[in-house]
Amino acid sequence: MKKSTIWIIAIVMGFAFVGLLYLQFSYVEEMVKMKKEQFDESVNRSLYQATHNLELNETKRYLEKDVKGVERRAFNQDSVMINGLDGSIRHSHQFAVAADDGTIYSSFQLKTFEVKPASVPKAIILRKDKSSLSEATKSMQEIVRQRYLYQKALLDEVVYNILYTASDKPLKERVNFLMLDRDIRVELMNNGVNIPYHFTVSTSDGREVYRCPDYDDEGEKYSYSQYLFQNDPQSKMGIVKIHFPDMSSYIFSSVRFMIPSLAFTVVLLITFIFTIVSIFRQKRYSEIKNDFINNMTHELKTPIASISLAAQMMNDDSVPKSEQMTKHLGGVIADESKRLRFLVEKVLQMSMFDKKSVVFKKKQLDLNEMVENISSTFTLRVEHTGGKIYTQIEAVDSGIYVDEVHFQNAITNLMDNAVKYRKPEEPLDIYIRTWNEHDRLMLSIRDTGQGIKKENLKKIFDKFYRVHTGNKHDVKGFGLGLAYVKKVIDLHQGEIKCESDLGKGTKFTISLPVMKENES
Repeated sequence: MKKSTIWIIAIVMGFAFVGLLYLQFSYVEEMVKMKKEQFDESVNRSLYQATHNLELNETKRYLEKDVKGVERRAFNQDSVMINGLDGSIRHSHQFAVAADDGTIYSSFQLKTFEVKPASVPKAIILRKDKSSLSEATKSMQEIVRQRYLYQKALLDEVVYNILYTASDKPLKERVNFLMLDRDIRVELMNNGVNIPYHFTVSTSDGREVYRCPDYDDEGEKYSYSQYLFQNDPQSKMGIVKIHFPDMSSYIFSSVRFMIPSLAFTVVLLITFIFTIVSIFRQKRYSEIKNDFINNMTHELKTPIASISLAAQMMNDDSVPKSEQMTKHLGGVIADESKRLRFLVEKVLQMSMFDKKSVVFKKKQLDLNEMVENISSTFTLRVEHTGGKIYTQIEAVDSGIYVDEVHFQNAITNLMDNAVKYRKPEEPLDIYIRTWNEHDRLMLSIRDTGQGIKKENLKKIFDKFYRVHTGNKHDVKGFGLGLAYVKKVIDLHQGEIKCESDLGKGTKFTISLPVMKENES
C-alpha cells in the first residue's frame, strides 16, 4: 500500500473519530446546560414559594393575634321582650366589639318578629309561618352582610398592623429560621431537588443575621438568593442565600451514562492511532529491510567478485604464474575472505544480541591504554586525509571491567564511521578525550566530518538505519554499526549520546561506571 493511501485513510478516519468525539462532547455539554437550567428554575421557584410561605405565616400569626384580641374585647347580649297589651313576644341577639375606651366600632343584631299565638287562628298561623320564613331568610342575609363587614374590619386592622408594625421589627424576630429551613427543604423536594444545601439570611445591606449550623462555603460561588418581605421598604427587606455543595455531581449525574460511550470512543481512537503508527513503522521496517538487502548484496558482491577473479586467474593457464603473482592472488583471496567473514559475523553478532544469547568475557582493562592503541591504529588512515588524531587523556581512575573484543569493536566502529563519513577532499581531524566525572568514566570522540541532520539523530542507533539511501553506495555498510555500539554500551551499564551539526562534525560521548572485577 502506498504511503499516500495510508495517509488518506488515516486522515479520513481521524476526522471521523474527532467529529464523533466532538458530537458526543457537544451532546454532554448541552445536557449539562439543560440540567443546570432546570436546576436553577427549580431552586428559584422553591425559594420564591418558601419566602411566600414565610410572609403568609407572618400574616396568619398577626391575624390570629388580632382575632384573639378582638374576641377578648367582644361581647354579646340576648334579650326577650313580651308586649302585655297584645301578648306578642320579641326576641333579639346582639354581638358587638368595643374599643378600650368603650366605643363600639363593629356590631350586628338579629331580631325576631312579633308573635300572637293566642289570637291567631291555626290557618293564619301557618300562613304567617311562611311569611316569617321569608323574613328570616332576609334576616340571615343581613347577618352575613354584617359578618362580612366585621371580618373586613378585622383584616383591615391586621393589614394596618403588618404595614406599620411588623416591618419595624428586626429580621431575627420576624423570621422563624427553623420553619424557613423546613419550607425550603419541602419546596425543593416538591420540585425534584433532593440534595444537601446550606443557607444564610442577611439584611438588605449585607449584614448576616443567620447561618445554618452545618454551613460550608464549598460551592458558595454558585449561590441562589431571594428577597424576604418584598413589599416592605427596601431597607426592611431581607435576603436568603442558598448554595449546594454537591450541585456539580448532581448535575453531572444526569450524563454519567455517556461516560462509557466516551471512554469506548477514546479507546477506539487510541487503538486506531496505534494501528496507524504500527503500519507506518512496519512500512519503515520494510523499507529498511529492502535497504539492508540492497546494501548487503552490494557489499557481498565485491569480495565475491574479487575472490572469483583471483581464482579464475590462478586456474587460467594462459596467465603466467610467477611466485609474486601467486602470492598476490593468494593475498587477495585471503583479504576478501576475511572481509566476507567480518560482514557475516557483524550480522550474526546483532542476531545474537537480539536473541540475548551473547556471553561477555569480561576482564579488567585500562580505558586510557585502549584509547591510545586504537588511535595509533587509525593514525595512518586519518593522516592520509591530511588530518590528525588528537588525544586528551585526563581520566585518573581509568579501570573498566568489560569484554575486550566487543568493547574495542564498539570504539573502533565509532572511529571507522568518523573516517567513512568525512568531508570529501578535506582533511579530517579526530579529537579523543577521557575524563572522570563523579563516579563515572567518560569517553568522547569528536570529528570534523559531514555531521548529521537534527531529524536523523534520534534514528542513528536503530538497527539497519543509514542516513544514506540504499541505492547510494558512496559509503559502504549495513546500518548495523551504531546499533551494535549502543547494544555493547548498554550491556556494560553505560550510556551513549550523540551531538552533531550538519557540515561541522559529530561528537559521541560514552559514560561508563568505574567497574570492579567482582562486578558482572
